[in-house]
Amino acid sequence: MINIGEFNALKVVRKADFGYYLDAGTGNTSDDILLPNKSALEKEISIGDEVNAFIYRDSKDRIIATLKEPIAQVGEIAYLKVVSKTKIGSFIDFGMERDIFVPMKEQVYRLEIGNYYLFYIYLDKTNRIAATTDIDRYLENLNVEETDEILNGKYRVGDEVTGIIYGFQTNRSAMVAIDKTYRGVILKNEYFVDLKEGYELKVRIKKIYEDGRMGLTPRKRAVDERTELQENIVQYLKKHNGSMPFNDKSSPEDIKEVFHESKNYFKNALGGLMKQGIIEQDENGTRLK
Repeated sequence: MINIGEFNALKVVRKADFGYYLDAGTGNTSDDILLPNKSALEKEISIGDEVNAFIYRDSKDRIIATLKEPIAQVGEIAYLKVVSKTKIGSFIDFGMERDIFVPMKEQVYRLEIGNYYLFYIYLDKTNRIAATTDIDRYLENLNVEETDEILNGKYRVGDEVTGIIYGFQTNRSAMVAIDKTYRGVILKNEYFVDLKEGYELKVRIKKIYEDGRMGLTPRKRAVDERTELQENIVQYLKKHNGSMPFNDKSSPEDIKEVFHESKNYFKNALGGLMKQGIIEQDENGTRLK
C-alpha cells in the first residue's frame, strides 16, 4: 500500500525507455508506478533496487514517482508561496510539477498571489494532495510540566526566535507559529506596526502561559528599544528642520502612526533626550536645542 504525498520505499520491477516502474504492492502490474527518467535525478538504478520515492499526482492526475524532494509532505506544516488563484481556490508551489490546491473553504483569510503563508498539507476525500490555512489544530503548546527543561534548552525566556503569523484573535492579538510547530501569541499592545497573516518576523519569548503557549513580543528589550527610539526621534527632528508637533501630550494614535511605538515608550524617550540636553518641548511640540 503506497502513501500519496509521502516518501515510499518501493522496488524497481522493470525499465522502459522513458523511465522505471515501481511495485505498488497490489499484486497487479497495471498498478506499477512510473518513475520518469527526469525524476530519477540521473541516479544509477537497476531492476530489483529499492528506491525511496515521493509519490504524488502529476498534471494529468496520474500517480507518479520522483526522487526529488518536495518542500513539504502530507502531514506537515510548511511556509509556501501562492502562485495562482481561481474562483474555487488557490494553488501553492511545493516544488513539484503540479501545484497543491487550497480550496476556498480551507482559506480562513484572503490569500494573495506571490505571498507566502503557512499551510497544513493533507489528502482530500479523492486522495489528492491539498492544503489548508486552518493550521491551529495541528500546532502544539509547550508541555507545561516540561517547561523548565524546555526553557533551559531550546526555548528560553528572553531568546529571539522566528515566528510566522497565521491569524488574529478577535481582540487583534496575533497568533504566531514558532518553528512551524508551537503556538505563540503577540498581544495587541505589544506591536505598533501593521501585521498580516504570512508575515515572518523575529520575536522574543516574553513568557510561557499556563496552557503552554509562548507569549511573544517583536519589541527589543526596554533599554535597547528606548535607545533606538531616541535615535529615531532625533533623526526625525533633523529631517523636519529641527522641530515636530509631537510631545508627551500627543495622542497614542499619532505616536503609533509616526513612530510605531507606545505613548509610554515615547514619553520615556523624550524624557531621556531632555535630560541629555538634546531637545526641549512645550505645548506646540518638540525642538532640537
